[in-house]
Amino acid sequence: MISWQDFEKIDIRTGTILSVNLFPEAIKPAFQLSIDFGELGIKKSSAQITAHYKPDDLIGRQIIAVVNFPPKQIANFFSECLVLGVYDQQNQVILLEPNMPVMNGAKIG
Repeated sequence: MISWQDFEKIDIRTGTILSVNLFPEAIKPAFQLSIDFGELGIKKSSAQITAHYKPDDLIGRQIIAVVNFPPKQIANFFSECLVLGVYDQQNQVILLEPNMPVMNGAKIG
């Protein structure tokens, strides 16, 4: 169990995917995403979401991500946020996303 104070340390925000690139250097299939988080700016993320999503389907899609982890180097790329999702029965990620348009950078709490 974690305390409420522990949960409050996690900064979870909404953002809009601006660009998607293939990431052939990743060990597991992944995309490199560029995401607009409004006042927080644009952050990059490596996301293993290739099973259910194509690059063109992701552009303009709003997602939910943790934005206060330190950057993580994956091959030659620095991932600056963690895009959130749920694993399906085949262990593939399905993105968490708002079901209505919201402001980029809106805080989840």
